[in-house]
Parts: sequence; C-alpha cells; structure tokens
Amino acid sequence: MSTVILDAKPAQDVRVDAGTSTRQFLARPHVLKGLAVLADLIAITIACGLSIALRRALPGGHGLMASKWYVAPAVLLAATLACFVHYRLYVGRQVADRLDEFGRIVHSLMASVLLSLLLLYALHREVVRGWLLIYMAIAIPLVTVERSFVRAFFVHQRRRGRMLRPVIIVGANNEARAIAADLAGDPTLGYKVVGFITDDYPPGAMIIDGAPALGGSDETIDAVLMTRSTGVIIATTAIDSETTNKLVRTLLAVGVHVELSSTLQDIAAGRVVVRSLGRHPVAHIERVRHDGWKAFAKHTFDVVTAIGGLLVLAPLLAVIAFAVKVTSRGPVFFKQERLGRHGEPFKVIKFRTMVVNAEDLMIDLRDQNEADGPLFKMSADPRITPVGRVLRKFSLDEVPQLWNVLRGEMSLVGPRPALASEANEWAPDFHWRLRVRPGLTGMWQVSTQRHVSFEHYVRSDLYYVDNWSLCTDLAIIAKTIPSVVMRRGDG
Repeated sequence: MSTVILDAKPAQDVRVDAGTSTRQFLARPHVLKGLAVLADLIAITIACGLSIALRRALPGGHGLMASKWYVAPAVLLAATLACFVHYRLYVGRQVADRLDEFGRIVHSLMASVLLSLLLLYALHREVVRGWLLIYMAIAIPLVTVERSFVRAFFVHQRRRGRMLRPVIIVGANNEARAIAADLAGDPTLGYKVVGFITDDYPPGAMIIDGAPALGGSDETIDAVLMTRSTGVIIATTAIDSETTNKLVRTLLAVGVHVELSSTLQDIAAGRVVVRSLGRHPVAHIERVRHDGWKAFAKHTFDVVTAIGGLLVLAPLLAVIAFAVKVTSRGPVFFKQERLGRHGEPFKVIKFRTMVVNAEDLMIDLRDQNEADGPLFKMSADPRITPVGRVLRKFSLDEVPQLWNVLRGEMSLVGPRPALASEANEWAPDFHWRLRVRPGLTGMWQVSTQRHVSFEHYVRSDLYYVDNWSLCTDLAIIAKTIPSVVMRRGDG
C-alpha cells in the first residue's frame, strides 16, 4: 500500500477521532503483515531451538554447529522467512483457505531447508543434515498451530470491530449492496465499508448501514484519501467496462488495493480458473461431480466411521438411553420421516429430547417461533425434557443418526435432513440440496453465523452441494467438535 494513501490527511469535513485512527492503523496491511511475521518468527525460532536441543541429545550431535554456532540458525531463520514471503503466506487472499495455507506452509519449510543447505555449503559451514529434517518435522505442526492462534486472534478482534480494513464500494446497485451486506454481516472477513462511489445518489446520502455516497467515479481517489480507505471493491454490474478499466488503472497507479466482483455467487474460488480469451480474462468453472470414485470414497468413509463410532460410543449410548427412559414417559428414540437423497423419505433416528406429544403442542407455540422461513426454533421451548436439554446442549441427541449413516440414508456431512412440510415451502432452486444425502453435520452447523436468517441457512446448504469435495467434508468434521463445545448445541 502506498505511503500517499496511508498517510493522507482527511478532508476538513471529515472528523477522525483517536480511537478511529488507532483502529485504522491496526487495519493497515503492513501492520497486519508485521504482526503475522512476528508470530511466525517466534514460532520458527522455537522450532529451531527445539530441533537443536533434540539433535544434540541424539548420537553424533555433540559437534552440531560447534564453530560459530549462530551462523546456521541465522541462515535457517532468514531462509524460512524468505520462503514464507515467496510462497505468499503474508498475502491475505492467498491464505483465506486453511488447507491452502497449510500446503503453503509445508512447501515453504521444505524449500527453506533446501535453501539453507545450499547457503551453508556456499559459506563453507558444515552442518548435521539430520538437524534440518528435525527442524522441519517440528516447524510444520508448530507453525500451523501458531497460524491458527493468529487467525483466531484476528477473528476475535474483528468481531469486536477492530482490525477492519476500511474500503469503498464502487456502485450502489443490488450487487454492490449485497457485497456490503455480506461484509457487514461477517466482520471476520476483515472489511468495513465506509462509503459508496455512485452517481445515483447525492454525496452524503446514506445507502446501507450508515455508509454514505461519496461522489461519482471521477471522485474515487478523493474519496479514498478523505476516508483513509485501504482498498476499493468494484461491483462490476454497477458500471460500464470502460469506467471499470479506467478506475483500475488509476487506483493501482497510486497503490490502492483493488478487487472486482465476478457476479458469481456461492461458487468456491478453487473451482474458478482465470485464463485469457484474447484481451479478455475469462473465468472457467470446474464441474463438481457427485458420483464416481470420490462419491465411493465418501460413502466408504461414512460407513467405516459410523461403525467405529457406534462401537466406541456404545457405553455412552447405553447410559443416555437409560437416562431418557427413566426420567420421562415415552420411547427412548424419536423417529421422524425426513427427505433423503433425491427426495426419498426415510426415518431419522434421534434420542427423544421432548415430551411425547411435542408435535401436538407445537400448534400453540407457532407464534413464538424465533426463526424465519419454514424452520421452527424456540430458545426456551417448554416441550424439551431436562435430560433432553442436556443432550441438545452437546448435540448428543444426534448420535443415533450414525445408524442412518450406516444404512446409507445419511452421510456424515451434508445438508440438514428436512421435513416434507418444510420442502413444500422451499423456493424451486432450494430443491437442489436434495441431490446429495443429508448429513449428521454440515456447513450450516459449523457456521459462525448459524443463528441468522433462513436465507443464510439455504445459501450454506446450496454452497455445500455446489462445491462439495472430500477436503470440504474433512474440514467440516474437524470443525464440528469445537463448534458443538463453543456453541453448546441448540439447547
């Protein structure tokens, strides 16, 4: 980011208090990168120290770096940071995906070891090569954990309204407003919309969430300087291509970070391949297949995991069944017809958490529904039994669905199994979610915005169906346990 943008003084009619200035300073790209570099340096220094101590404790390690011992660690640390920069581990858009970040970490550390060997040989320094392998084995998990803590720290700060990068959106049409709403609804993305560039509203007119119109396209640079924004997002459907190209050239020339919308929604970035078609960059969308060897691997993983889960959890399931039976009248299990793959009905199995006439009582509770759309949710639902409240709190009532997984009616990961009555109220495109088996857990269940609108619930399911992959399933499974513990279920 250029100095002229970051250090520009605001216009006379814009007041910037000390708190705002501090937040803007912390949101600057070079400050965020500096914090990430510092955390990485601490992690790799610890890994270096531990690897030296471990190698010296092993046979043949007494002579490790005996002469000018500080040279080899210094070379290694410098090489590691250089490789981190080369593999773009300090570029936010490159490490937004955890799996992609992990791959870059592994490649960076492997490259740093090879680079260190070359540099040490060039400096005529002998080094025990086993030490570098030990360093890599320690550094990979250590840096991965450190990066997770850094990510969690940024997320925590952003949820509190800190470390948000001020940006301007060019356009004020439906797409521009949708982008602004998404950024406002999920502060963990790290953006704060401070205004819009548009000719459709007079300067100062509020458009969405208190963000005003700042002027027309010719006033974009002035608006960036006035608001101390660090970037501009262009809603490409809001302006013509000629204006877009002019804006991109002008903004990049003065060092402003520029992002263009693609007009696509709910398409995973990994499926988009940008290539040249003459003078035009075009996006090719990779097809997602729900059959073939990947589907077979998913089903095999489901069956094996379900068998293992039922065997390991058998004692706990017996205790829960006993508690449900002796504390309230009715059966241990609750069975209800839901829609499976391609709309085929099946009986979902859960531990009973409500009184036996719960469905009859719901008629009187409809007006207390806290969810929108066809879903029903009530935080203090009087139909839930005391034991049921505990089971829901930790999602233990869902465990018997492993039997549904074993029978091939459900998957470990997928959309929530829906009632036929809910499906009758769906919009036509929402029936697309029935292309896959419903899941014991899913993208919506581990979402950071789980308790929001029915539209978000719909979009989460459709995003999963449209972008499914084995890696996505593993990532959702990995997030499920901490998600249950932190949110304490639905109870």
